[in-house]
Amino acid sequence: MDQAVKQGSEGSTQVVELVDIQRIMHDIPHRYPFLLLDRVVDLRLNTSAIGVKNVSVNESFFAGHFPNHPVMPGVLIIESMAQTAAVLVVETLGPDAAGKVVYFMSIENAKFRRPVVPGDQLRIHCVKERNRGNVWKFHAIAKVNDVSVAEATYAAMIMDRAEPL
Repeated sequence: MDQAVKQGSEGSTQVVELVDIQRIMHDIPHRYPFLLLDRVVDLRLNTSAIGVKNVSVNESFFAGHFPNHPVMPGVLIIESMAQTAAVLVVETLGPDAAGKVVYFMSIENAKFRRPVVPGDQLRIHCVKERNRGNVWKFHAIAKVNDVSVAEATYAAMIMDRAEPL
């Protein structure tokens, strides 16, 4: 696990410089083909994080969206935002939260500004707006080359995983 933590000065936010893929898979239950993050950088506990997704032509969704004109589906960009938020929540809450699931409650004001295509690096700038109990609200802006490609405000609830039947 390649995770460097910097403690800020008194009253400042603790920063996790890098959450690698192994740590992401420890934090959240998503797996290929639905794990839509490669790493999280500049995670500021209880405040914000930047999720990174390297978009490859080999992504399974490009086979049908769209043949000969591959575009990352907007709903998967929103899912990348949710996964970034989930890592932020779990890292903030600590080891007891690892493996819990974060369920969408609402998605508001979603906007898609330009297509995301193979070769792009999606950087999801996620900021916690507030939380009350196990309900958290976030705003995220997804960027490629520092240009906004999508944004949304969303709420989620963190829950224990259901036991298998």
